[in-house]
Formats: sequence, structure tokens, C-alpha cells
Amino acid sequence: MEAKPAHAGVKPATVGAQPTPGQATPPHHVVVLALAGLLPFELDIPHRIFGKVADPAGRPLYAISTCGLAPGLVRTESDFAIEVAHGPELLATADTVVVPASHELGPVHEEGRLTPELAEAFAHIRPGTRLVSICTGAFVLAAAGYLDGRPATTHWAFAERFQRLFPAVRVDAGVLYTDDGDVLTSAGVAAGIDLCLHIVRADHGAAVANESARRTVVPPYRDGGQAQFIERPMPQPQFATTTAARAWVLDRLHEPVRLTDLARQGAVSVRTFTRRFREESGVSPGQWIVGQRVERARRLLERTDLPMEQVAREAGFGTAQSLRKHVQAALGVSPTAYRRTFRVSGEPSGPARARTSGSEEGAPVGGRG
Repeated sequence: MEAKPAHAGVKPATVGAQPTPGQATPPHHVVVLALAGLLPFELDIPHRIFGKVADPAGRPLYAISTCGLAPGLVRTESDFAIEVAHGPELLATADTVVVPASHELGPVHEEGRLTPELAEAFAHIRPGTRLVSICTGAFVLAAAGYLDGRPATTHWAFAERFQRLFPAVRVDAGVLYTDDGDVLTSAGVAAGIDLCLHIVRADHGAAVANESARRTVVPPYRDGGQAQFIERPMPQPQFATTTAARAWVLDRLHEPVRLTDLARQGAVSVRTFTRRFREESGVSPGQWIVGQRVERARRLLERTDLPMEQVAREAGFGTAQSLRKHVQAALGVSPTAYRRTFRVSGEPSGPARARTSGSEEGAPVGGRG
């Protein structure tokens, strides 16, 4: 089951109060809901990713706050508690609410229903507020009814229970994150980083997201449709990896690339290479190449005024028609609309999810032509 493309109708983040002419746009307010039994690492992900994002003048683009079901100490799964200054009324000020994982969800996890305290807290959230969950935080959004009829994910170890408790949710246990516009969910731990970077990318463009990723020392992009569980994330020494082939491709994205070319880099058969590539990356070679080509196209659209035909050639899509097809599939908007929204100067950018075709050995892979 597939979630919507990486942010249908890409547009910058907005806030409740609009600035008057000549006034700077106020930061987008992200409120993180800290629940008892929380995982400290996941609680801090929104602060780490959103907290340092700034415009070219150095003005923060997000304001991050934390609240609990009541002010005071909140237990964690570790051997310490954290003190939260704000109660649930802070949720009424949020443009985005993030619900990280907790291991003490009680009736939410066991019966699929909110506690009275959680229900009262969610009543503060304004209509139209963007909702985000990390790992088992999806149980909370589902119990509140926000995920009915929508694609969603959670940590693979809890996916079966999640689907059983919430049959109206379109659960996809195989992806890192889902984006259904105003409701987004992620799998466990590091997938929360991927989702927050995806949100920054959708709000402010790939260059800004990549700067946040560099600051956090994490990869700038992992496709939301990538598998949660990769067979061999750290290849055993006796197995040749596909790293050299990927490096080879990145120097030749503007050229047609065939599976036979890739397999030759690893001195293995096409069948062996394809299997190892998926085991190591969680996606097929064609999907990975499309993602890299979309990344290059985004960079060119954000940082240059090159005509679309030239962007298509340099990104490896061959024609403007192919460029439009893959950018629209990945981002939900045309290349022209993306450029109009995110034309900036700055560092390189990152891609979004895209479909691919053409996996026969002698046919170009990665959306060429």
C-alpha cells in the first residue's frame, strides 16, 4: 500500500496569524506532546531537526515547544524524568503537533481508546493543525480518530497490533514514513528523523532540509517508501557490497544507466546485484536512481534558472516531459511550481519519493527518457 506522494501540493509552512505587509512571517509553531513512558531520543528529534532551521537572514523558521498532560515531571523509559513547563493548553497554539513514542500508553495501546486526559488534551488542537507521530505515537493519533481511512505506519514490531486495534487505518508496516498532507506518521527511532527532514523539505525546500541534516550529521534523505527492515544493513565481509556501483552512478546520473552496467561494477550477475542492492538499501536500483535524479533536479530547480529541457538532461531524465512526470509523482507539483516556491541560493538539496519503471537488464533504469 502506498502513501500519497511526498507532499501533495508543496507549499511553505504557514501559521495561524498572518503578518502585516512588511512584517516578517512568524515562525511555524511546533508543539511536542510528552507522554509518560516516553523515549527521550524520540522526544528530542523535533527539537534537533526543526530547532535550528533558519532563513537566509538567520531568522528561525520554526518555534519548538514541549507540553505534557499537565505541567511537571514526566517519566521516561530511562532512569530519569524530565520536567515539562507547559500543560495541554499549549496545543491550542500549535501549527504542527508531534506525538513521539511512549511505552506507557495504557488503554491507547491495549484497547485503542484515549484516556480522558488525552481526549481533553486533543480537544485543544485547532482544526487544520498538522499532526505528526513518531513510532508508537501513531497509536495516539489513531485512537483520536485522525487516521481513519488514511495511510499510516508505526514500528514494524507493533504493526500487527496497530492494525488489529484500528481496522479503519490503512496500515503499511513496510515503509519509513507516510505523508497524507496534514497527517504524517513514521516508523521507529531514526525514521522520525527522516520524517522531520521530509517536513522541512516540503515546507522550505531541499536546500534548507539538507542544511538541517548536515548540522545533525545524518543523511539528508531516505525515501518514505524505503523498507523499515533491510536484510543486511551492515554487509558481511564476505559479501561484495553495492557501494562502488552507487558511487559510479552518481557521477553519471545524466547518462543512461543499465542494470548490466551496475552489475559490472560489482563483478556479479544482474540477478545477484539486484538482490544485494535491495538487501542493502531497501529499494530497487531503479527506485534509488530515480530518487537521486529527483534530488539533482530539485537542486537545479532551486539554485539555477536553467530551462526545463536542460534541467531534465542534467538530472538524467532526458526530456522535459520525463522530468515533469517524475517530479510530479515525487512532489505532487510540476517542476515549474516547485521552482516558483523554492527558488533559493544555497547548498545542494534532497529528493522525494518517486516511482520507477524499466528494470530489464538492457533497458535504462531510473526514469530515463
